[in-house]
Amino acid sequence: MYGGPVATITLDGIDKIYENGFQAVTDLSLDIDDGEFLVLVGPSGCGKSTALRMIAGLESISGGEMRIGERVVNNLEPKDRDIAMVFQSYALYPHLTVRDNIAFALKLQKMPKDEIERRVADAARTLELTDNLDRRPAQLSGGQRQRVAMGRAIVRQPQAFLMDEPLSNLDAKLRVQMRAEIAKIQHDLNVTTVYVTHDQIEAMTMGDRVAVMSKGTLMQVDSPQNLYDHPDNLFVAAFIGSPQMNLLRGNYQSGAGGGTIRLGSAIVALDEAPAALAAYSGRDIAVGLRPEHLVEAPSADAPNTLSGKVTVREGLGSEVIVHLDVDCHGVDTEAVRDAMEGETTGQSVSARLPPHTPLRIDDTAHLIINTSQLHLFDLETGLAIR
Repeated sequence: MYGGPVATITLDGIDKIYENGFQAVTDLSLDIDDGEFLVLVGPSGCGKSTALRMIAGLESISGGEMRIGERVVNNLEPKDRDIAMVFQSYALYPHLTVRDNIAFALKLQKMPKDEIERRVADAARTLELTDNLDRRPAQLSGGQRQRVAMGRAIVRQPQAFLMDEPLSNLDAKLRVQMRAEIAKIQHDLNVTTVYVTHDQIEAMTMGDRVAVMSKGTLMQVDSPQNLYDHPDNLFVAAFIGSPQMNLLRGNYQSGAGGGTIRLGSAIVALDEAPAALAAYSGRDIAVGLRPEHLVEAPSADAPNTLSGKVTVREGLGSEVIVHLDVDCHGVDTEAVRDAMEGETTGQSVSARLPPHTPLRIDDTAHLIINTSQLHLFDLETGLAIR
């Protein structure tokens, strides 16, 4: 069993500015708890790997304060920070056996031989590598190599694990399997872990909390479910969820109940509205709707119905995802383009329907909107209207 110290990691207003003036990370503040599994996620170039490398000491810090446990580590060498890093490339020594790869750092520390053997045996048992200890990396599968890289980190019993896209070299099926394994191992070891990925499904399934970044800035940090249910802004709304949240441009009018929102030719009546929405009467807002919050309507004139032609039908066995062409505009803001890596929402709406839906391509679909599950955003600031 893991016997290392457990520690908090604190980032307090961290900046990273390169010599050419490019600011990769801006005022990043995070408190990572003892034993927590925190995932940093965002599109390519959002600053997540730079943040991880600053925690590791592989990148210098331009501003702010970094603490591991009680120690300020801004100017500490990587070897003095008591952390272990797992890279996507595994970085194994091809000429060494699995046993010697795992033990490598302990031998450098001149640790007693019997202690090295005990730690290697414990790590191998945890990682199900006991039968592979005398093999070399070339004789292992990708998943086994990744486990060896983790074993090398575990035996050091560091204060924290840092993982930089460790599964991106694996095929899709193995990635799903290793996601579950890494989450279980981290839970069993109860060691503080910061994990970087660009894959939001990986982030949502693994993290105790998920920190979403864009352009070097922290957009929101919360539990996976709260990020999904209560996105703070348009970026998080567009980035978190698969299929992605539908984001449509609507015009709000205050009135009885909670007022109405016009989405193209559809009028959506709200039962109630957040108090802050009153200030938007007569104005356009961004309306977010998850694909599972649309259901087939009994007829075209059912209330709160969005209609459109089916352009794509994806049968997944347990459900069907349909994409409709609708007559309302998508939300085309910089935040949404950043979240979708250059794409725009256009006039397409996706819905998650039961597996035996009769809808086929070119059919006209009529879908009732669950108005209690709408997400409303200011188009200019991108912030949620609550």
